[in-house]
Amino acid sequence: MAEVIVQEGETLESALRRFKRKVQQEDIIKEIKKHSYYMKPGEKARVKQALARKRNRKKRPRDID
Repeated sequence: MAEVIVQEGETLESALRRFKRKVQQEDIIKEIKKHSYYMKPGEKARVKQALARKRNRKKRPRDID
């Protein structure tokens, strides 16, 4: 759980910026989206494989002749 304590003399905007940074570092938004709906095990495996293919495509050097 991300928690930010507003310090004395600190503006609300800077505290909000710190909160957003902390939430992003802890991957809270990604985790919420992941659990927002149920995926069947087979569907989850297909998505995982598709992401792996996408990563491999990006890593592979392109042959330009």
